[in-house]
Amino acid sequence: MNIKSIGYCSVCDRDFRLCRKAEKGEYLLIHARSRIRFELGGEMISCPEGTVMLFDSRIQQIYGADGNALVYDWICFDTEGDGEFMDSLELETNCPVRCADSELIGSLTRSIAVEFYSLGSRRNKMLDTLMRTMLIKFSESGLRYESETVQTADPHYSRLIELREKIYRNPQLKWNVDTMAADVNMSRSYFQHIYREVFGVSCISDVISGKIEKAKEILSETGCTVAQVAAMCGYDNEEHFMRQFKKIVGLTPTKYRKQL
Repeated sequence: MNIKSIGYCSVCDRDFRLCRKAEKGEYLLIHARSRIRFELGGEMISCPEGTVMLFDSRIQQIYGADGNALVYDWICFDTEGDGEFMDSLELETNCPVRCADSELIGSLTRSIAVEFYSLGSRRNKMLDTLMRTMLIKFSESGLRYESETVQTADPHYSRLIELREKIYRNPQLKWNVDTMAADVNMSRSYFQHIYREVFGVSCISDVISGKIEKAKEILSETGCTVAQVAAMCGYDNEEHFMRQFKKIVGLTPTKYRKQL
């Protein structure tokens, strides 16, 4: 397996729409953490969080946000000639799939992202193993959607999506469980339960992910110092920011910037 690029908990605004043509033999795996809309055969298919889509190179890859900000993971890869493995899995391609274990798919994506940006001597072997595990799990837990339009039954979904968009858009704010629960008018305990149920991660872990994603963006696009990046992402302590960044990304902020 050859991973070309990857994104973990990427956040796009409500007007986001991507249209791309893949190279021959290239795949794009999408794991939606919020509602997502796919365009297939000229028709729009609206899907809830937890949806997984495996695009191959036979069709135009078109997807975007569905009403609110889009939060999703993605992996662009090819099989480096190992087509027999892909064939053996009999994967559903070019159609949205309900994933029975979305949390596991998200966790594997995070592990792959950390390894992708690492400098370990066994990096390529680890990436190959993790990617194969991801595809096997996807083949075991997926169920194709039968209807063209899928609506979520969770009555709190819209409020939680709006809150999550705020969190990722404003990583500099002092988010904590109480302020987040108050934002959606829920009790502290119920909010923590429903947030994990809907998004597959704890609310505090998601706040940290939002901070780190913003930090990566600033490091990539500006010349700000590490101390400035830390402050812009809501960290009072530069060393705490550096430790958390390295734990999640696998590199220090400085090394991350150098390898871009």
